[in-house]
Amino acid sequence: MAGYEYVSPEQLAGFDKYKYSAVDTNPLSLYIMHPFWNTIVKVFPTWLAPNLITFSGFLLVVFNFLLMAYFDPDFYASAPGYKHVPDWVWIVVGILNFIAYTLDGVDGKQARRTNSSTPLGELFDHGLDSWSCVYFVVTVYSIFGRGPSGVSVFVLYLLLWVVLFSFILSHWEKYNTGILFLPWGYDISQVTISFVYIVTAIVGVEAWYEPFLFNFLYRDLFTAMIIGCALCVTLPMSLLNFFSMDPSVAFRYFRVAS
Repeated sequence: MAGYEYVSPEQLAGFDKYKYSAVDTNPLSLYIMHPFWNTIVKVFPTWLAPNLITFSGFLLVVFNFLLMAYFDPDFYASAPGYKHVPDWVWIVVGILNFIAYTLDGVDGKQARRTNSSTPLGELFDHGLDSWSCVYFVVTVYSIFGRGPSGVSVFVLYLLLWVVLFSFILSHWEKYNTGILFLPWGYDISQVTISFVYIVTAIVGVEAWYEPFLFNFLYRDLFTAMIIGCALCVTLPMSLLNFFSMDPSVAFRYFRVAS
């Protein structure tokens, strides 16, 4: 593997012509998170490398995963009759998850602030994000876990693919349009996840046993939100952005692909 070329010479040559272009239309990001990140990034010294910020956030995501794996190795800790994850763990995971999300939001701002934005930095950032898709979902899974009040492992597997599908779809969209339309689901999910971790520490996992509405359990709400966000928000918006660039080019693309 040491001699394997992950990036071909042709792709490296294309980096010189590459220009980062992204559009974020999420109200949560525009009116709350971006102003917050613009304030936070000023705290960092200018000598701090953006890639170090990116990697630090990723390490926090991995730490959360390992911490939860220690206290809930078989995903039964939230099930009735089993020893539950300590409350302080949920608080730590919730805080670190929000910090990791914040670092992921300020790394690009730090790069532009220090005039050190590069295509390789974006590749590094989004490469780690692709790994984080797995760690995020599996860590959240411990809130409900397995058992009669939890989510089956098969459903977890499907949810992992749904999240990865959304991530790949946004980059497929960028590949064809030249613009990265940041998905709404990411910001909403990160803020919600951090909040749910803290709430779990306060009310306990037993609170999630109760039906959310009629016989609709919180686990069903969790599953429906992930699938619904991917199919009803991310997919339609990606297709809309794709066909908006040039309908003739888009239809020709699908004709050639088929």
